[in-house]
Amino acid sequence: MTIRAFGAPHRYIQGPGALDQLGPMLAIYGRRAFVVADRIVAGLLKDRLTAATADHLEAITFGDFGGECTAAEIDRMTAAATAAGSDVVIGLGGGKAIDTAKGVRIARGGGLIIMPTIASNDSPTSRLAILYTADHVLSEVRLMATNPDAVIVDTEIIVQAPVRFFVAGIGDALTKKFEAEQCYRTGGLNFYKARPPELALAIADRCYQVIRAQGEKATADVRARTATEAVESVVEATILMSGLGFESGGLSLAHSLTRGFSAIPELAAALHGEQVAYGLLAQLVVERRPADFLSDFRGFYQRLGLPLKLADLGFTGDRGAALRTIAERTIAEAPYIRQIEAELDVAKLTAALEQVEAAI
Repeated sequence: MTIRAFGAPHRYIQGPGALDQLGPMLAIYGRRAFVVADRIVAGLLKDRLTAATADHLEAITFGDFGGECTAAEIDRMTAAATAAGSDVVIGLGGGKAIDTAKGVRIARGGGLIIMPTIASNDSPTSRLAILYTADHVLSEVRLMATNPDAVIVDTEIIVQAPVRFFVAGIGDALTKKFEAEQCYRTGGLNFYKARPPELALAIADRCYQVIRAQGEKATADVRARTATEAVESVVEATILMSGLGFESGGLSLAHSLTRGFSAIPELAAALHGEQVAYGLLAQLVVERRPADFLSDFRGFYQRLGLPLKLADLGFTGDRGAALRTIAERTIAEAPYIRQIEAELDVAKLTAALEQVEAAI
């Protein structure tokens, strides 16, 4: 009998004005904070963070994050955090800044609080730090010993970001139900090197239900820069439920395809959620889902603005060659490519991708 395991942040706080909860939360973990944030994000939020933490910290130092989560950038931010004498790190911004903050925590220890400013993926809750090369090719995955100490999501900030990020977060979250189910059925392992518990599958399924029920309204509300109840529910799905669903539930083909996409510069430049949303279409084809199910899915994608073709991800080159490259790299390199019931090889995966491209 195989061990089951589930993990999560110690605390998750979400809602309008949630940034104001940062000070009391920081005080639990340290007195000298180091913030990993780029200049744009720091310029927008530095004063608010400083005011929110003034009564709870001895010092707060802002690192000038360079924009890509590379090994060199983690080393640079780690050196800056050490020079500041920090005992708690704050990851403020998008997934790259968040993962760099995780890298600093891996190197130095101490507390870690994540504050996403966009809801484009589910990285805030997880132990994973995804590293890239300087030219944006995925290079390695590093793991923290535990999940972040706290995740604080201020939805008033989230709705100010371009709607493309919000839609990408929906794309990322949509995959989790289907990937967790495949991982479970094939005897695969989650990111704790254990079997997915029933709870993880329940969370992934609820994540999907919320997005299908409220995703379109929430997207319209974000376009209007309004943090409605629909937005709150979808943000909880795309950050919290999606994060718990993938880390404790496991991944499958949809996320495996990012290895292939990273080999093609035009596709590598797409947002993670856009990439895996396309990957989910391929997974559903491989699963032999009925035509009406696939048609319904494509309609939902179209209404939200999620990618249906490589062209929607920015690709303009030789499509046939690109599909084979994607399949080859995915089969050769993706760590969870075998966590799917269908037997896959390069030819079969290429055929599935061709079917996605041919769909009307």
